[in-house]
This record gives sequence, C-alpha cells and structure tokens, in this order.
Amino acid sequence: MIRDVVLAGAAGGGAGVLGGLAIRAWLARLRRGALVPALACAGALGLLWAVAGALVAADVVPAVWLPAQLVLGALVVAGSAVDLAAGRLPDALTGTAAVAVLAALVPLDPLTLGAGILGGVATGAVFAAVHLAVPTALGAGDVKLAPTLGAPLAAASWTAPVLAVVLAALGVLLLASIQRVRRVPFGPPLLVATWLVLTASLTGG
Repeated sequence: MIRDVVLAGAAGGGAGVLGGLAIRAWLARLRRGALVPALACAGALGLLWAVAGALVAADVVPAVWLPAQLVLGALVVAGSAVDLAAGRLPDALTGTAAVAVLAALVPLDPLTLGAGILGGVATGAVFAAVHLAVPTALGAGDVKLAPTLGAPLAAASWTAPVLAVVLAALGVLLLASIQRVRRVPFGPPLLVATWLVLTASLTGG
C-alpha cells in the first residue's frame, strides 16, 4: 500500500514537472501570454500532481476525480503564473481551461456532473454581477475563470464555491498586508483556494 502511494506520487510528480515545462512554453507562445519562470511552473505542478496521485493511490480521493484534479492543478499553475507575471488572464487560457475542466468532469455520475454545471453557472453569474457593480473589485479575466472553478467545486460540495471565495479573499488581504500594495491579483489566490477546497472536500475534510 505504502509502496503504491509512493510510486503514484513519484509518477505524478515527474509528469507534473514535464507538464509544468510544457505550460511555460505554451504561455510564452500565446498572443497575450507571458514568459514565466520555468522552475516555478515545473516545481509547482510537480507538487500538485504528486499529491493528487498519492491521494488516489491511498484511496483517500476517488479515482474518478483524478482527471479533474490534474486539470485543475495545471490551471492553478498556468493561471497563477501568467496573472502574476502579466497582470491578466488571457482568453486563450480561460477558454481552454473551461473545455478541459468540463471534459475532466464527464466521468462523474450525471447528477454530480449536473450539480457541477449548475454551480459553475451560478458562480459565473455572481462574479459577473460583482464585476458590473464594482469593476475594480474583479477583473474580466476573473469573471471568465469563475465558472470553470465553480463547476468542480460545486460538483464536490455545494458549500465549496463559497468557501473557496472566502479563502481567496482572506489570501488577498494577507498578501496585501505583507506586500503593502493596494491591489493584489485575485486570480492566484482564487486558483490556489479552489484546489485546496476541492481536495479537502474530496477527502471528506
């Protein structure tokens, strides 16, 4: 059992390192992409994929959720890297992510998939309303990203989208207080919070 977990974690970590390098190259080729640190992308995705593989191998997370965790991990790295480097979330990234996440949720049972789709639509609607009311609070890229993140969260738990947004907001406040800047990109804290909340929800946390 332990050997299987270690092997799964190592395989996931190795694949994640290669995936992180591929993401870095893809972001550099996008019309409105950015040149981001290769080591950071490789290391971050290697860690996320290693954790995902180990949790599935340990039977802590259902195997049917592995595609969603892998895709979401890649999105966390790509979205955070480009938003921090360039201060934006390109349409090519948000559009590709939406298709990839939806495809990753297809293996789930119809009721869970339906809950995810409804949750994604609701999350996107809330973000759009906030953006229209207070444009400086959320960027257009955050609004486009919201349904993609809301879908897997809602599929795991109806409370998960709310928890992720609250955790992301706390992260923004913490970063702003540490860095002493007025504006902190909301994308990276939201992406990381989504991965953390989804993982906790799937493990029964």
